[in-house]
Formats: sequence, structure tokens, C-alpha cells
Amino acid sequence: MSAPQIITGRHYDTGEVVVLSVDEGKIASIAPADERASDTARHPVIAPGFVDLQVNGYGGQEFSSAELTLEKTAAIVRRMAEFGVTQFCPTVTTAGFDVLAHAMATIAAACDANPDIERRVLGIHLEGPYISPIDGPRGAHPLPHCRPPDWNEFARLQESAGGRICLVTLSPEYDAAPKFIAQAVKSKVVVALGHMAATSEQIRAAVDAGATMSTHLGNGAHRELSRHPNYIWDQLAEDRLTASLIVDGHHLPPEVVQTSFRAKTADRIVLVSDLSGLAGMPPGRYPSELCDLEILADGRLVIAGQRQLLAGASRPIGDGVANLLAFAGVDLKTAVEAASLRPAQLLAARQYAASSAGRYEALQPIGLTVGAPADLVLFDLPPPPSHAAKPAGKLTVRQTIIAGEEAWCDANPGR
Repeated sequence: MSAPQIITGRHYDTGEVVVLSVDEGKIASIAPADERASDTARHPVIAPGFVDLQVNGYGGQEFSSAELTLEKTAAIVRRMAEFGVTQFCPTVTTAGFDVLAHAMATIAAACDANPDIERRVLGIHLEGPYISPIDGPRGAHPLPHCRPPDWNEFARLQESAGGRICLVTLSPEYDAAPKFIAQAVKSKVVVALGHMAATSEQIRAAVDAGATMSTHLGNGAHRELSRHPNYIWDQLAEDRLTASLIVDGHHLPPEVVQTSFRAKTADRIVLVSDLSGLAGMPPGRYPSELCDLEILADGRLVIAGQRQLLAGASRPIGDGVANLLAFAGVDLKTAVEAASLRPAQLLAARQYAASSAGRYEALQPIGLTVGAPADLVLFDLPPPPSHAAKPAGKLTVRQTIIAGEEAWCDANPGR
């Protein structure tokens, strides 16, 4: 039997230097470091690994693609550890049925073929195709494939995915939405509202049917809205909805982040990256099926030829943690848990470790606590600026540990 692994860092909640003992993939003990260890060189923050519910792809490859292969899937999955992400949802976006089914089957096959990939994939997020066809709410999703919810189609996609679809984003503006939502919730799929042109009554009906989340609230919306009522106010006011936010410094102004946080409170905010398949690529112009896209020097991903119309995200979820500190004035514990514990808890109905036999076992407890899986991120983060409009300090991941094993390590810390 191998000796327990020892990890030292500053606890993300207390700031105290602690020593974690990891045994058989779980946290065996947490204790204050002795005085000598506490006085050594600056330790990184140690926190629960990030859980990202919305990753569309990386490095030039989208999950929603007829070109997706097992090898490309594995490559994207492994790259997430560089950002402190220990579990995430590959996100398959609006497309024709054949492309969606291919993406689902490929992700499922990659999980079945490799326990390490299976461990990191929390489940699949289906964003669309059941979204608004209207310009603005539709965002960058292709118009020909936007369509009303269809339970029979969804069941076929779930079969292709081997039961791994755990989250679906749809618009409640369709007559079929409430029934579809109720069926999805009954099958233990979390339903999020997004990319919509819905009325207050339609949103209320969707929530009554079981919807519990708003996908990237404030984005995937009209450029101009009625002062009131409108679907952003409706979702902010609905206490039964948890809002995911893209806090990359591009998608939402600091004041919107701050207001959303005050309205929803820490218990109903989760961070997502919404990484595009072009994330990780150098600045420049790139062709796509719809139109040319461009990554600007500041990392903003836009429709080529202008600077305002976004076409996805290119910054990892750790940027959201740092920005939430600066924009909303929250403490580190709150910001970290918006990107780790709360996303995991939001999918509690589907929270599992998938076995090779296809059975699902609940992961309890979770977080930085004895008995929890040793899914950890160690990072450096300078103090946030005093004014919310200033850019946040950069969160730099030093090490990512998944089930007690090092998944990524910065070879040049402090550079």
C-alpha cells in the first residue's frame, strides 16, 4: 500500500496554511501546517477543483461537429486541467440531428474507452437546438437548426449519449416547452432557460414545470429590450432559478455582474467559461460555417470586422473567479465556490462517478473536506483592485489534482 500523498497550501476559505493528506483518491485529513511550514515561501491557494458546466470546445475543435473524433475529444478533456477544471460538461450546441447524435456518441465512446476521461466528464450539456430562432436571442446558433422541443428526438440523443446528457438549455417560448421540461426533470436531466424571446408567463410556466437554471444570463439576448417587463428581469426575480454567468470581462459589464449577484445572492450564482472551440487559438481571423470569426488581441472572440458582437468566449473559468472578486466585491470563498461547489450542487440530481459498467454512484461529500474526492486546484491570485471597473488580477493555476493524481502542473511557477 502506497503512503498517503501530502499537499500544502493556503485554504481558500480561511487563508490558513494547511496540510492535506490524500489516500486512495480521497482527502484523508486536513490539518494546520506546523509553524515551520507556515513560515516558508509563499504557498498557493488550495481549493476544490473548478466544475465548468459549459465548454463548447477548445484549440480549434467544437464538440458540436461532424469532425469530432475520440482523439479530439480526449485532447479537449485533458486540456481543461490546465485551467484548474477537474470536472466539466462538454457542451453540444444547435445543429442537425445527425451532427448532434455523432457528437453525443463520440463523447460517450471516449468516456467508455478511458476511465480518466470518464472521471472528468460530469455529463453532457445540450445547449439547443430548442432555442429561439430570433436574431439576438439566437446568438451564434445556426438559424436553420433552431426548432421546438421534441421529446422523441431528445430521447434518441440521450440514447446516443449513453444517458450522459445531464443538462439541457432551451427557450420556454414554445408551446411544447412545459411538457418537455417536466419529462426531462423526471428523467433526472436539469433544465436551463436560455437563448429566448419568452414572456413572463412562459418563463413562469417553465419554472413551474421544473426548470432550475438560467444559462449565461444577460447574454444570448436582444441588443435592446423593453424597459419592463423583460426576460432578464423575470429571471433575476425568480428565486427558483440559479443563474450561470460568463464573467470573462467581455460578456457582462462589471455593474451587471454586481447587480446580478446582489439579486440572485451567492446561493444562486454559478460561473461558466462558455469556452468556444476557438479558445486557445492565437489572435486572428478564422472561418466558420456561419461567418468569419476573429480573436482580438485582448482575447475577445467576435464576428469578424467589428468589436461588439461576441461569438463565444475564449477565457477559462479561473478568469471568472478573479473577475467576480473585483466586479462584485465578494470574498475568495464565495468566488471559488461559484466555480466549484455550486455548479456541482446544481447538478446534484445527476452528480455521479460513472463506473465502467455504466452505473452511477453519488459523490458525497464534495469540496475541501475529509472523505471528499481529492479534486483540487492550487493557484496564485494577487489581491483584487479596489475599484470594480478595474481589471482583476490574473488567477494562475499551479497544479490540478484529480482523484488524488496530478493532472497538470505549471513547470515554471512564478514566471
